[in-house]
Amino acid sequence: MLGRRAMVALVGLGAGAALAQEPEWPVRSIRLISPFPPGGAADLLARLLAEALSTTLRQSVVVENRTGAGGSVGTEATVRSPPDGYTLVMGSTGPMAINQFLSRLSYDPERDLTPIVPVAVVQSVLVVHPAVAARTLPELLAMARAEPGRLNYGSSGIGSAQHLFMELLKQQAGVDINHIPYRGTGPAMIDTVGGRLTMMFDTTPTALPHIRDGRVRALAVTAARRDPALPDVPTVAETVPGFEAIGWYGVLGPAGLPPGVIARLHHAVDGLLADPGFAARLTAQGVEPMRGTPAEFAALIAADRARWGEVIRRGNIRADG
Repeated sequence: MLGRRAMVALVGLGAGAALAQEPEWPVRSIRLISPFPPGGAADLLARLLAEALSTTLRQSVVVENRTGAGGSVGTEATVRSPPDGYTLVMGSTGPMAINQFLSRLSYDPERDLTPIVPVAVVQSVLVVHPAVAARTLPELLAMARAEPGRLNYGSSGIGSAQHLFMELLKQQAGVDINHIPYRGTGPAMIDTVGGRLTMMFDTTPTALPHIRDGRVRALAVTAARRDPALPDVPTVAETVPGFEAIGWYGVLGPAGLPPGVIARLHHAVDGLLADPGFAARLTAQGVEPMRGTPAEFAALIAADRARWGEVIRRGNIRADG
């Protein structure tokens, strides 16, 4: 299974053999669907990858934004495309491991998609308004236990990563904190900065400017190890053992992709991730390159699907609130 903190090696000789079977691919431009609006992490990664792959594959890789339903609209467009390697999707935790537990989809993410290559992980940080008395996560949890349901937090919507990260913390720490869903992370952060919310989880890259300017205070990060961008901020796991919650991104295609196409595409993307220059471009955006085989990527998705499905079940979370 793909390690959360370590990079792994290239696929190896088996991939090379499969690659040789399909030397003609690609012979025309490739569509890489970003199932989220421009400006977010998925879209940013898709565009960085498309630019580099256009050179590596010697064919144009064009990013197409197909948004809606928490990423499900763009994902479905990929599922309905011919399995020829010319339509791909920048997948992420929500569309691949969460959405199916919140609404009825017209496709099965496990059956109808082919995991090809992971690209990056991004962790989140728990922030509070500076006026909140708690200076540490233990103090914040103590406040929550003392007054169940009084503290609140925002998220980008029901079933979003921010929602489920906090739900996981609530379940593991045994606290009751009131959820206020928003239409996007931006509005939730505005209300956290303004003091109308007590706290929220946000990805480190987008929260960092607010933290540095003192508009919010960082209490803990969600990965198993501390974030180099916030070295003095402890992990949640230092207070709640076993807690870990990260977002990941990777390239998938429709089911039935030819093995040679999978191997060629994996080889191309993984080669970029192994390049220090390209990896540095990702790191500069606050995301960590992640490498792995197609099988390891599939195992990561399956593990997250089981994990978040259980969190949703235990929390009795429904799409209608």
